[in-house]
This record gives sequence, C-alpha cells and structure tokens, in this order.
Amino acid sequence: MSTAQHLSPGSLDGIRVLDLSRILAGPSCTQLLADLGADVIKVERPGAGDDTRKWGPPYLRDDAGRELAESAYYACANRNKRSIAVDLTSPEGQAVIHALLADADVLVENFKVGDLARHGLSYAQLHERYPRLVYCSITGFGQTGPYASRPGYDFLAQGMGGIMSLTGTPDGEPQKVAVGITDLMTGMYATVGILAALRHRDQHGEGQHIDVALLDAQVAWLANAGTHYLTAGEAPPRLGNGHPNIVPYEVFPASDGYFILAVGNDAQFARFCSLTGVPELAQDARYATNRMRVQNRTELVPQLKALTVRQPRAYWTEQLERLGIPGGPINTIADVFNDPQVLARGMRVAMPAPGYAGGKVELIGNPIHMSRTAPSYRRPPPRLGEHTEDILNALAAGNGFHAH
Repeated sequence: MSTAQHLSPGSLDGIRVLDLSRILAGPSCTQLLADLGADVIKVERPGAGDDTRKWGPPYLRDDAGRELAESAYYACANRNKRSIAVDLTSPEGQAVIHALLADADVLVENFKVGDLARHGLSYAQLHERYPRLVYCSITGFGQTGPYASRPGYDFLAQGMGGIMSLTGTPDGEPQKVAVGITDLMTGMYATVGILAALRHRDQHGEGQHIDVALLDAQVAWLANAGTHYLTAGEAPPRLGNGHPNIVPYEVFPASDGYFILAVGNDAQFARFCSLTGVPELAQDARYATNRMRVQNRTELVPQLKALTVRQPRAYWTEQLERLGIPGGPINTIADVFNDPQVLARGMRVAMPAPGYAGGKVELIGNPIHMSRTAPSYRRPPPRLGEHTEDILNALAAGNGFHAH
C-alpha cells in the first residue's frame, strides 16, 4: 500500500475548477483534474451536500468507531477537493459563485437542463462576463434532443445504451455492469473535453461550452459491439463471459474454481491444446482457425471445459503464463487490493486524514503514471462545507481561489 505524499506541482497546477456536480460522473471528472494538480472547489448544498454522502453503508469512521457523514461511495470520487456550502438559489450564494468565477478556469455542473438558468448560472448567461471560462455540462441525455429534459442515471443509461443487452448469460435477464461504468466513462470523456478546451483557450483566448451526456458516452463505448451491428446489421448475441469474435475466450472451470482463458490467435490455441493433451484439436479443420472456432464454439468449448476441470486454478495460471497463453485468476475485491502487482503500482493509497479512524482514509489510486508531473494525493475527501470559512475569507481579502 502506498502512502499519500505532497509531491511536486502537477501538470494542471494553476488551473482552478469550480465543481457544481454531484453523484459520480461529475465528481469523478473533477477528482481526476484535481489529481493532476488542479485546485477544485466543490460547491454543495448547505445541510445536505452531495447525495452520495448518504449512500451507505459503509461509512467512514472516526477513531472511536463512530460512523461519520461521509460514505465510502462519496469518498471514491472526491479527494483533493475543498468543500464550500453555498445556497445557489439565494442572491448571496450566487454572489459567492460569481466571486469564484472571476478567478476560475473551469466550471463543471450536472444539473438538469435549464436548472442553473433560473439562478443566472447557465453558460449563455456567463459566457459574455467570463469569456475564457470552460463550462462543462454533464447530463443524462445532453442539452439537445427529445430526451434532453429527462433526468439521467447510470442504470438508465446502461439499459438505454445497449450494454445490458450484451451483459449476462444467454438465457438470463439483462444485466448491468456492477459499478457505475457509464458515469465513470462520462466523467472520463468530460475530462478529455475539458483538457482539449483548455488547450484551445490557451491558443485562442476563448472558453467554450462542453455538452457531455451519459447516453452518448454509453453508446460511444459500445465500441466493437456497436460496430459489429453497424457492419453486419445484426446485434452480437449475449454470450455471458464468452467473446463474440474470439474462441476460446471466456471463463473455464478448474477443479477448485474458475480461471480466465483468453486465446488471441491460432498459435496460442495450438499451445493450449498441447498443454491439455489434445494437440489434435488444433489440427481439426473445425477448430484450426479462429474463424472456424467461432462458428463451432458450441462443440469446442464443452470439450475444453471437460479437460480444464481436471486441474486446479494455480496449475492453469502458472502453465498459461509459462507458455505465453493469455489467462489468469478471477480475483475477489480482497484479492485485488492485496495483489503484489496492484500494490507495486500504487493502486491502494492511504491518505492522511485527521478525524478519520487511524488518522487516514484508504482510497483507490490514480492509474496514470507520468514521469514529470505525476498525479498527487493532497487532500482527503472533504467534510461538507469544511473549507467554507477559509474560502469566504479569501474572497473577502480579494484572493479568489487562494493557493493550496
């Protein structure tokens, strides 16, 4: 496990972000910007805050073991930020936002279309006053189109965007991905859009409006499954852990559980057949090429499973690695966060956090490794309104976004 440290300035050091988002898509975007060095102020509703603060159990705890108001869900997407509690519906709260915007580079929001216009905070209302501002709106369905006014959630986008029709066993019910992957991918696309807009602003001196939607993002990352349909005119079938275009490429049984076999070419298949004691399968015209294996998967896969079940998982993972055949274990979450490779790559991070149990909070690390401006972990997920007084005092002193 790595311990968070104060590192050299990140690549986005000096970029100031006003975060009016909540739940997961927006906060995951702004956390990524913050990890890369941006100064992010999280604007929350007084007394309530980000909805995900209450999405538990589990909740973070103090040294006495008492539950705090911060859930593990909230903690996953809000490190490196400062929290200010502001009522956007009041003139006083709007004045605070304008004071912060005077020094801001980016605003990220995920209100329903038209909601912020009621408070004078839409892009159209702000652009003339703050022409260099990069304004990113994240919604369920975008700023245009027949669904624009609808509220959007990850689960709905997974269903409407097609991924649930592809996930799960062939004879089972449609299945969502277990984490909010549409939210997270939308946050990733939003981050890319913001970085591109900042580049444009630095070159041309003008900000712009970025419109990112959950449904659009979900459709975009259908990727090869989507182009399968666009090319062939038919949707790929639901195959459980199988792959529509590669065989064998799925979960296989061992004598003590399951492992993954992911054969990527004919040479690997031949080596696997030799390993299992049936080299003749690789010479069989029905299975000699991937094209034929895909066509004859229903005959081939049961034969292979009858062979793999004779040995334990450790045997298969060791032998597959030895022979250069892609494969591996199916880890539990506990296995993941104790895996030596995961630990070596800094993907389990302990951040100093006064007031939390043991004076720390454990979080998932940032996967980006940079040789000069690496992501850093400077602030634990903030309590609701934790930095309100400091920020308001800085504004009163004319300091705007004051230094970290």
